[in-house]
Order: sequence, then structure tokens, then C-alpha cells
Amino acid sequence: MIDSSQQIGFSDYASFDERVRHLKVKRDAIVLAHNYQVPWIQDVADHVGDSLALSRIAAESEAEVIVFCGVHFMAETAKILSPKKQVLIPDPLAGCSLADTVTAEQVRAWREEHPGAVVVAYVNTSAAVKAEVDLCCTSSNAVEIVRSIPEGREILFLPDYFLGSHVARETGREIALWMGECHVHAGITPVTLRTRLAEQPEAQLLVHPECGCTSAALYLLGAGELPAERTHIVSTGSMVDLARAAGDGHVLVATETGIIHQLKAANPRATFEAVNPRAVCQYMKMITPEKLVAALEFEGPNSPYEITVEESIRQRALAAVEAMIAVGTPSLTGE
Repeated sequence: MIDSSQQIGFSDYASFDERVRHLKVKRDAIVLAHNYQVPWIQDVADHVGDSLALSRIAAESEAEVIVFCGVHFMAETAKILSPKKQVLIPDPLAGCSLADTVTAEQVRAWREEHPGAVVVAYVNTSAAVKAEVDLCCTSSNAVEIVRSIPEGREILFLPDYFLGSHVARETGREIALWMGECHVHAGITPVTLRTRLAEQPEAQLLVHPECGCTSAALYLLGAGELPAERTHIVSTGSMVDLARAAGDGHVLVATETGIIHQLKAANPRATFEAVNPRAVCQYMKMITPEKLVAALEFEGPNSPYEITVEESIRQRALAAVEAMIAVGTPSLTGE
């Protein structure tokens, strides 16, 4: 178990940053932070972004140690792509409500009910689940992945119901959907979306495809009630790109609030507001500055922060990720 009593508190960012820089050199480590992490973690990281993009950066890095500031399945993905490197997560208990909605055993049972079906898994799944599917996808390439599947093949999509519904609408394909959801994104409701849009009718709107308000946004777009040129249903990675082009305007953001820090950094002139200010993932926020330093300070065997993936599972999960890459999707940067 991790002894939190040994964690050192930091009164200011400068001392935290200095300590992390020293430990990174000492351990030959690279620190990766997801967009939903707290600001200090984002600011001290070598790279900030979506989980798959960060995992690919880790695989290309020459660093011996990867410290992944995110949730458990993200660190697993880094290990899948970087089996010879030590992968650490500052809090191994940082889980994911979406990834936890489906197990490998449930995937196997679902496949048995649908022989011959192609199974597509969002990257927000455990290594064990990835090992049971045919293809992985991100939110930015999910539509293209499904379109690559031959017509007439049955498709099973897991675990996110909202993302799967979005893909079904965009592709016109019939897709069997797993009834999973991110508790944070499910809390961003159509009612909340309508209320905020009424308050800020001239604002640009950035919506993550996982959000519970995605269906409402698509309906309102189709009905002409939302300006198509100012409404974007995109991954968090694409949100950062759009932020840079937002000028000095007002932007409403429908995803976990941690992304606001990156959007402001990308464009200090614009005003960014969360559609739901209470859309905070407690699992992401389990990664603290103190825990990051503790993970870097722990040297030797049997680190409580180390992520391991059984080799047979790793290879099968890697095959699902590589099958996605083989489709030739130009963008693999978005969840």
C-alpha cells in the first residue's frame, strides 16, 4: 500500500516544479498529464493531451520511466505501447466510471450472443477489455473506424452509449450499443445545455461526443436552432485546436472542467466557461502534486505505483490498437 504520510506538501508551484524537474533527471523520466488533471500537474508535465496521444508520445520517448498522470486504463495503454519501459501512475486507485462499466468476461459473453459481429471498443477501456475486441477507436476517429467495417457486418460498440449513438447517427449504420457512460459527461444534460445557450446565445459551443447533451446538440443543429458554424462536437484534443482560433470570443465547453486550463493556455484572449461547472472527475483529481513526487521518489523493485499488463493480454490489446491504426485514420489524438 502507498503510505500517504510520506508525501511532502508543497506551499507554492515553484518548489513543486523544482522538485519534479530534479526527480525527472534523476530517474530518466517523462511526465504525461491528461487534459482533465489539476493545473499544477498540467503545468509541470512534459506533455499534456488525450490518453492515446500521450501513450504514443511515451512510446516514442527515450525516457526509461513514464509517469502517467491520468486514470488507470490510460497508464495501461501506455504500458501496452511501451512494454519495456517502467510505467507509473501516481495513484493506482484512480479508476474510471466509464471503463468500469464493462469487463472482459462481459465482452466475451456479448460476442457469444452475436457470432460474427465486429466489436469496437473506445480506448477508454481496460487492457483486458481491449484484448477481447477487434478494433479500438478514439472519439475523433470513431466514425471513420465504423465506416471502415464492411456493410452487412454486425457491429457491437462499447462501452460508451453516447459516443456510440453519435457514431450510429453519423454513419447511418445499425450498431448494438453497450449501456455504459461516464458519470461526469452524463451529468451534462440537454436541459443544462439549453439553459447555458440561452444565457450566451452568441457563444461558440464545444461538446465532447460522450456528453449526455450530445443528442440534444445534434437535434438542435438539425433543426437549425444552433449555428452550425459555431457548434463543434469534437474530442478534447480538437477543442484545444479550436480554442486557438476562437479570437477574443466566448466559448461554452461541454466536458470535464479540467480542459479549461488548456483552452485558456491556448488562447488567453477568449473567455471559456464550462456548460456545467460541477462536471469534475474525482478520479482524475486523485492525482495530486504530492502523489506525483512520491511516485518519482520511490526507487527499487515492487513499486506500488508501477503498472503491469500480462503479456498475453498486452499483445491482444495491442492488436486491437494496431487494427485501428491500420485503418489509416489521420487523427489519433482525441478521446
